[in-house]
Amino acid sequence: MANAEQLKALLKSHLEGDDDRFFSVAMQVAAHEAKLGHGKLAKEMRTMIDEAKGRRGVSSLVPIGRPSGELANLLEASYPKARLGDMILSDVLAQQIKRVIREQRHAGRIVEYGLSPRRKLLLTGPPGTGKTLTASVLAGELGLPLFQVRLDGLITKYMGETAAKLRQIFDATSRTRGIYFFDEFDAIGSQRGLTNDVGEIRRVLNSFLQMIEQDRSHSLVVAATNHPGIFDHALFRRFDYILHYDLPDESQIAKLLKTRLAGNVFKRIKWENLADLAMGLSYAEVTRAANEALKDALIHDRDWVRIADIKAMLTERKSIAERLDDKSE
Repeated sequence: MANAEQLKALLKSHLEGDDDRFFSVAMQVAAHEAKLGHGKLAKEMRTMIDEAKGRRGVSSLVPIGRPSGELANLLEASYPKARLGDMILSDVLAQQIKRVIREQRHAGRIVEYGLSPRRKLLLTGPPGTGKTLTASVLAGELGLPLFQVRLDGLITKYMGETAAKLRQIFDATSRTRGIYFFDEFDAIGSQRGLTNDVGEIRRVLNSFLQMIEQDRSHSLVVAATNHPGIFDHALFRRFDYILHYDLPDESQIAKLLKTRLAGNVFKRIKWENLADLAMGLSYAEVTRAANEALKDALIHDRDWVRIADIKAMLTERKSIAERLDDKSE
């Protein structure tokens, strides 16, 4: 028989429409019955839960409303349709993301055995390498809402106010299961001992460390940074999984260009030659160059994208990237 806490959790999750939480608790009840020797009942419960999950599907998710009250200034909600197949990744990174998705899809069974699925992720790497898209892909693959944390609404100059707002976000992870995405996380994750650090940011980081460690929700907390080197070392230990993103290699650039332009060029192209010209660019910059070439063809009423235009756009993007690198040094 389910204990009082499990019964309350089942009722609460049902009233809030949190199916994933409901199924998770139900699986815990089934595991408890199995331990009591009620094997037939436990098996029947698991079968019913699996069938209910199958009938539900992604299409039956009830779209969430926009965050209201104070949360409206802290979270931007969306329901992405992105899929893992939309990304061009290294084999290692693709397997890491697949592992997170698989563990989330089998979270009930993992919890049943006293384990926890990966759900606190830190994404590191240069800009334009797919970190933000990964958050959308996780939401799309799992059929969950994506809540992007608005740092402009989170960080204030008033003592204690930012930490209080951060608490509201972590409270929301328990009420509404989703992907909670902290982009440009370096704004609050920098080392506590930096000489130019201010007291408020140190307090915010301390609060974040405490909240993420205490978080027992079924939501995914995903943080992304371009500068992992400035992170406080205590922060890394609070994440279940750290994924590193690199600039694309030649084969990945060739695949991206082919995906974007193959149906819009007149003759066969050696994509590898174009990729060699684009080495050093991010996925986002290569995509921009391909889109610029397409737009140029449309503006000039051409049916096909010219190879010379693709090269010109890639060269232009590379020149812009190099100038930006020079200014940042």
